[in-house]
Amino acid sequence: MTKTGDSKTQKTDVKVSLIGGHRLKGETLHERTLTASLVGGADIDLTDIDIPDGAELRVTKLSLIGGVSLRVRPDVVVEVHGIRLGGVKDGGPTEPGGPTVRIDAWGLLGGVSVTRG
Repeated sequence: MTKTGDSKTQKTDVKVSLIGGHRLKGETLHERTLTASLVGGADIDLTDIDIPDGAELRVTKLSLIGGVSLRVRPDVVVEVHGIRLGGVKDGGPTEPGGPTVRIDAWGLLGGVSVTRG
């Protein structure tokens, strides 16, 4: 993983399906991930990877119906952007500082739920 602002080219993963969501593990993701489906959410587990402080990991979720379930370490700052009917459930980082995961969720129905630990 490269830090934001590094001169290295950032890689983007693209996951597409018509029906059905995506289950993504941290060790298989690059700096940017796009997951798209008509119906289906994204289940993302980032608890097993070491994201350097100051780095940003970006996930974009496009779907008509389907939300995002994200699992991160307690020190990760999660930013949620986009337009969707459904809320954001996140208690915020339990420790100051840390890396950032940005979720851009675009869809008709589906919220974003963040679990820490």
